[in-house]
Amino acid sequence: MDDLAQLLAERACERLVLDFVRRLDLGEPGSVTELFTEDGCWQWPEGDRIVRGRDALREYFGSRPPDRLSRRVMTNILVTVGSPTTATATSYFTTYRVDGHTGGMVPAGPPVQIGHYEDVFRKVDGRWLLACRTLFLPFGGPTPRQ
Repeated sequence: MDDLAQLLAERACERLVLDFVRRLDLGEPGSVTELFTEDGCWQWPEGDRIVRGRDALREYFGSRPPDRLSRRVMTNILVTVGSPTTATATSYFTTYRVDGHTGGMVPAGPPVQIGHYEDVFRKVDGRWLLACRTLFLPFGGPTPRQ
């Protein structure tokens, strides 16, 4: 790959990472499934949990409580392009979240999660998509209720 093609692939994958959290926090959570390949997966090594395929992903992400307020801070996004159709990335996140939100500003509290994602991307029909997202959560706690 030439430098421009690599740069464009890196940017497309970085944008997927950011669009994912934007959709969870500010959009329709179930729509994140559009960012995955048909056989895409979301997994946690802790407890061997995995959600595979767009239908299962839509059900999983669409089941978020409707009164959940969340904001994620994404940093240190490092994309590595392996070929014209494959890439990987590692990115760090911090999640602030409360359930029971009915509107207005919420007093700031500590984050409920701090961790990182390890992503595998595939280019399908000219579009970069998440093939698998693995969640590593070294810091986590319960979601407080407002």
